[in-house]
Amino acid sequence: MGILRLDDQVNLLFTPAVGFYEHELMRYTFSTDPVDGATKLPLTQTPVSFDATLVELPLLLKYKSQRFNNTRMYFIGGLNYMFRTKSQDEANLEDLVLTGQDLSLELGMGFDIYFRFFKWSPEIRFSHGLLDVYKAGADLNDTNYGDALQSVRRRNIRLIFNFQ
Repeated sequence: MGILRLDDQVNLLFTPAVGFYEHELMRYTFSTDPVDGATKLPLTQTPVSFDATLVELPLLLKYKSQRFNNTRMYFIGGLNYMFRTKSQDEANLEDLVLTGQDLSLELGMGFDIYFRFFKWSPEIRFSHGLLDVYKAGADLNDTNYGDALQSVRRRNIRLIFNFQ
């Protein structure tokens, strides 16, 4: 964790992390009536899940309030660059092929709670992916997601506990 103190209330943070993500996609198979061609209810629901391990390199600006007793509130925001740990050749074997890099906008808030020997900072952070991570036409397993998907963007909500 790297912290550059710009002011008493403003810090620039670099907090690299490793994220273990699991993506789940629900695949529905529909039937059509041979007489009138109407679409019927789904015949099958097949969950397609895959996981990703991402190295995250966020650069965040943290604005803190004045300390009151042993707590202070803060707002945090910035950019988070992520890259996948496995190669693109391995990723091309999955049912849904994603690119290996992403850039997301992060916004959150939390509290610094000071104890005698450490500081605990619970935080909630919202992340919105800025890049399209779907690699259209790269499905080697011929799952035909290209007709149903235009783009895939990562969005998540995280609860983070920092101990310093």
